[in-house]
Amino acid sequence: MTVAPTDLTVLAAPSVRKRGVRDTIRRHPTIVVGATLLGLMALMATFAPYLGTVDPQALSPIRRLRWPSAQYWFGTDMLGRDIYSRTIYGARVSLTVGISVALLATSLGLAIGLVTGFSRWTDAIVMRIMDGLMSIPAVLIAIALMALTRASLQNVIFAITIAEVPRITRLVRGVVLTLRELPFVEAALASGTGFFRILWRHIVPNTLPPLFVQGTFTAASAMIIEAILSFLGAGTPPNIPSWGNIMAEGRSLFQVAYYIILFPGIMLSVTVLAMNLLGDGLRDALDPRLARRM
Repeated sequence: MTVAPTDLTVLAAPSVRKRGVRDTIRRHPTIVVGATLLGLMALMATFAPYLGTVDPQALSPIRRLRWPSAQYWFGTDMLGRDIYSRTIYGARVSLTVGISVALLATSLGLAIGLVTGFSRWTDAIVMRIMDGLMSIPAVLIAIALMALTRASLQNVIFAITIAEVPRITRLVRGVVLTLRELPFVEAALASGTGFFRILWRHIVPNTLPPLFVQGTFTAASAMIIEAILSFLGAGTPPNIPSWGNIMAEGRSLFQVAYYIILFPGIMLSVTVLAMNLLGDGLRDALDPRLARRM
């Protein structure tokens, strides 16, 4: 019995896909590790009510400062609140801030970078503003903006986004300045292709790989800044459980109950590590020159 070539193609397709997955894992293990850790954190945040948690705001003074045990996995704080539940629910705040800031900052930075890269007079004005913002640490900009508004999750996202936009704008501008001098862009201009069509067909696709990589680092930076703001009392309100708030509440009791800071600190470190690993893996996978050297 003979098998038609089309049948052979269908039979071989699953094995080709499996081989492609194995090659990806072998060549870029940091993407797999980072994405796996980040996925686990996202699942933990999504299904927090079903992971043996209780109300993270429930007070029980009679059970305050209980050390980790079978009943209280991560112990309790000075008000008797369950640290395990507060830590699990705190993942929602950090992931929301990190992903939201990454999306907003990359979108704004892409738009501003495209305009400044092609318009010289706009570049002279806008980039001086961006340089001024970049001369100030992002944490200080966020603290200053939070001082002008009330504490809320939305305001934290807005403040961190403003602090992160200049870095992404400068990245996109540098890519655009390089691309607009290449022969294929000059050929498109000479053939009468419209400005916006050139942006959409030739410029934007070439800015996306470095933008994706920078977006992961921006998300990690946003999580750290949010934790710093909450730790200093300038971030999310105290009634919202976040890793920064939990560590801020436990710093005065560090010598007698260090576990209050330990567990949210570990969660924050693992999440930021996952973002950085994913960014490093994407950089290695999307940069063909680096891939050839490897």
